[in-house]
Amino acid sequence: MDVTVEDGPRPETHVSGSEGQAGGPAEVTPEGIPENQEIDFVTMGMFIIDEIEYPPPRPPALDVLGGAGTYSALGARLFSPPPLSRTVGWIVDQGSDFPPSLTTLISSWETSAFLRLDDTRLTTRGWNGYTNPSDPSHRSFRYTTPKKRLTASDLSSTPLLHARAIHLICSPNRCRDLVPSIISLRKASAPPGTYTRPLFIWEPVPDLCTPDELLNCTNALPLVDICSPNHAELAAFMGCSGLDPTTGEIDTAQVERACEQLLASMPLQSYALVIRAGDKGCYLARNGGRKRTANLTKPAAKKKKKEYTRGGLQHDTDMEALFAGLMKDNEGHVAREEIEVDPGVERWFPAFYSRSETEGKVVDPTGGGNTFLGGLAVALARGRSVEEACGWGNVAASFAIEQVGVPELGRGEEGAEVWNGVKVEERLRGYLEGLGL
Repeated sequence: MDVTVEDGPRPETHVSGSEGQAGGPAEVTPEGIPENQEIDFVTMGMFIIDEIEYPPPRPPALDVLGGAGTYSALGARLFSPPPLSRTVGWIVDQGSDFPPSLTTLISSWETSAFLRLDDTRLTTRGWNGYTNPSDPSHRSFRYTTPKKRLTASDLSSTPLLHARAIHLICSPNRCRDLVPSIISLRKASAPPGTYTRPLFIWEPVPDLCTPDELLNCTNALPLVDICSPNHAELAAFMGCSGLDPTTGEIDTAQVERACEQLLASMPLQSYALVIRAGDKGCYLARNGGRKRTANLTKPAAKKKKKEYTRGGLQHDTDMEALFAGLMKDNEGHVAREEIEVDPGVERWFPAFYSRSETEGKVVDPTGGGNTFLGGLAVALARGRSVEEACGWGNVAASFAIEQVGVPELGRGEEGAEVWNGVKVEERLRGYLEGLGL
């Protein structure tokens, strides 16, 4: 089984110095990224410098590379050894207090990082506190300097705008604003006839995962390809705890039931729910639908389609046009035998580290979910199935939680890239083989 993380057809790319594709000189944007650079993944998550406080006597960790943007970029970077590393894009907003050591660390990843220095402000910083003795896994968070979140215009005039997959972390209503804005900018900047729609992977922000936001969440689902709250955020949308009242563990039945309800709320959509559930792994629920076989009689001419929000029903939806795609036989009846029904997917994928293995292996869960989504998104961008992409996500998360901060990049035997002394492709191969993928 081939699980090489840098396979798949793609144009030859040379990214050392200011060279672009085909080894010749390339125009370089102000942020230092060649204008013709292929981008598989970009995140709209913020960059944050973390301070992590633990219960005494353990000392705090200071100036830790963090934030949803950093960890999701890490998830994509794990599967992208150079020169493929340049296909990973993210934005790093640096303030006057930005530590030079973090600049060096970011540069060592060799990604298409857009480093923006503004010495009139401080870098966005956050305090993370694991200070609840009764629940060592509970993390409190607050910003200690003003935050600088990203907008669609931050991608404008950069190669990052044309990424194959875009990671969003935002509220439902902001998701509904960001997706059309990014698409509009992308269409405006694409040469005629070359526009392609990116994959959108949406991570809802925890603070607005509430029952009051559930309707807004369902209205955002038609716009994205993957919606991925964690188990607690999913439960919060539904107004429940997400925990088994007897054991206090994650209630997998609640996760499955909530996904079924969300999928049922948008039955004509094509999207997937990927629920990140800690040491339970992740749960994938994807809507199915009809597929036409290739040897059908050509259908009658269709009426011109009216433009609707992707997959959504509106008050003026033309139902005749909506169902015009159903294939008919020579007598005008629906050719049911020619329609293949896709039942969708409902499947749990175990965490790389099982509950019994977490002690001694899992040092700090900070960023594990964001790293999962970076791995999942870059797998989808490179043509992997959503099932295999969940495997990439679980393996990516395993590297993020083995230490405080990000894993260590190094070189193993024969100069091969390793993270925490491990070859990513070997860990991925073993995981996927265990799942029969």
